Amino acid sequence: MEHAVKCVGLKKTFAKRKEVTALDRITFSIEKHEIFGIVGPNGSGKSTLIRILSTLLIPDEGSAYIFGYDVVRDYAKIRPLINRVSVDAAFFKGISAWENLRYAARLYGLGSSEAKERVLAILRRLGFSEKRFHEPLEDLSRGMQQKVAIARAFFTSPMLLLLDEPTTGLDPRSKLEVQKYIRTSMAHNGLTILLTTHDMREAEMLCDRVAIIIDGRFAAAGRPRELLHQYNKSNLEDVFLEVTGQAWLEVEDES
Repeated sequence: MEHAVKCVGLKKTFAKRKEVTALDRITFSIEKHEIFGIVGPNGSGKSTLIRILSTLLIPDEGSAYIFGYDVVRDYAKIRPLINRVSVDAAFFKGISAWENLRYAARLYGLGSSEAKERVLAILRRLGFSEKRFHEPLEDLSRGMQQKVAIARAFFTSPMLLLLDEPTTGLDPRSKLEVQKYIRTSMAHNGLTILLTTHDMREAEMLCDRVAIIIDGRFAAAGRPRELLHQYNKSNLEDVFLEVTGQAWLEVEDES
């Protein structure tokens, strides 16, 4: 069976003051139409993995495939199939939300009217006020900018969506609106989603399967209920403590 994502022995190091191993021979797969979550503290390797799967970074060792295509050799075939939302979404901040989205539509070959219809439908469901649609991005809140980033990713109808901490820094209401939209879109559009987060509750609520990453390695992986049962815990934060021997807040403080 062809997986949506298949990674075998992925390794990536960075040379800073000393060599840092961001990914340490990770192997896993994601089924089609699945939400696969990777949870871990800042600096644990989540964003490096997303960048490799986005064809923006080349691994030092191992292989990664998206719908059977190699991320290094077949990047031109992969890019039309995917889209990405990162914690720091890149925009032209001096122009409006719509102008940013219209530019993205042109890159994907969508007409202006079709794109606008799709985008507005998504933004309404995300609780984005249409009155702010034509305001410069720099005048919008962090939460509103992130909703525009999410709309930009979804309206292109990707087969695989890479969500790199998409709700980090959002207020509680915006966070719930984004989480609800992700789950609803999965049910209606048949997407495959890889979600990275350091919010254990978010992973438990949204994901079909979850992997706990620490120091570039998967420490545990499985369905949330299976992990809770396996470790006899009531939440994923306690599972993390059991698996790694480290309190979640302590790890976050060190990163």
